[in-house]
Amino acid sequence: MEFNEKLQELRKARSMTQEELAEALFVSRTAISKWESGRGYPSLDSLKEISKFFSVSIDDLICTEEIISAAEDEKKEFARKYISLICNMLDIFLALLLFLPVFGNGTENPSSVSLYAITGLSTWIKAVFAVLIGVTALNGICGAIISRLDKPVASRHRVSCGMVMSIACAAVFILARQPYAGIICLAILVAKGLLAGKWTSAAKNADHI
Repeated sequence: MEFNEKLQELRKARSMTQEELAEALFVSRTAISKWESGRGYPSLDSLKEISKFFSVSIDDLICTEEIISAAEDEKKEFARKYISLICNMLDIFLALLLFLPVFGNGTENPSSVSLYAITGLSTWIKAVFAVLIGVTALNGICGAIISRLDKPVASRHRVSCGMVMSIACAAVFILARQPYAGIICLAILVAKGLLAGKWTSAAKNADHI
């Protein structure tokens, strides 16, 4: 009998719903549904909680091959959360561009100033800069919150949106002849690209184990 079948049997023997079991194990109902449908395995910590809750050994719950698969799932999940967190933090970091002296102040006064101190650019361009930076930082904040709620699909969407926003910021700053701000955005974009590459590589390696 597979782990998902054993979990369903144990839960039904206690006359518990998926919601009740999720509350008892301090996980989401989605996680219970995923485990019982065979679409994934719980983390090693969750396995210990399940074992303790139902008073059965881990060996009775899951076979060696399934334990290896569960460990790989946990490894991929950790990598996803770690990379997602860094990408979100990079988006939030972009908010510093609102205050750092990285913008040119026009040809008459070439010194670098903060966004709010620019006098050589039109108001609408400054507004575009502020909106781009603000939306990117807000995306990072939302992504950081979502990653804590165990929503992998929504978390991936936030990372993807962050990549798009970084490209947009870099393009707008460069076109507006703001090289320092553009370089910062490009550096953030490259960092995100490298992290995404490591994420994909780690997932492929895990799938071949």
